Amino acid sequence: MRIGFGYDVHRLVAGRPLILGGETIPHDRGLDGHSDADALLHAVTDAVLGAAGLGDIGAHFPDTDDAWKDADSTKLLETAMEAVREAGYEIGNVDATVVLERPKLRPHIDEMRAGMARALGCLQEDVSVKATTNEGMGFVGVEDGAAVYAVALLVAGN
Repeated sequence: MRIGFGYDVHRLVAGRPLILGGETIPHDRGLDGHSDADALLHAVTDAVLGAAGLGDIGAHFPDTDDAWKDADSTKLLETAMEAVREAGYEIGNVDATVVLERPKLRPHIDEMRAGMARALGCLQEDVSVKATTNEGMGFVGVEDGAAVYAVALLVAGN
């Protein structure tokens, strides 16, 4: 078994959709970034790549490469999982926490988990997504951005 940790943060800005876990969430602002800025999928991608010893998301999908401009982060996660499988691993489980003041994410969690499970090639029950606020403190608390923490457990593949 191997464990990996991922973290991602993006600024909230007007004029972009809020995409988390592959789902578009109704909100007045979205996350800013080179790709679709899905901080949840970026943190999970870093966690699975790290667990397999394959570097980080920036090494695989650099923001200096226009090929990844506005890229769908679900595709990035799927591509990362191909590399993880080639390295001989499968998902044991993934656990992620989104830190965002608003909107409330609870109504979207099941859809996020289902889509992430498809991208990871595992069961939905092997994917946990939680959401919390920063209680009004720091850049998340004043609604300047969002942060996501993720861990992934990989097991030797069949």
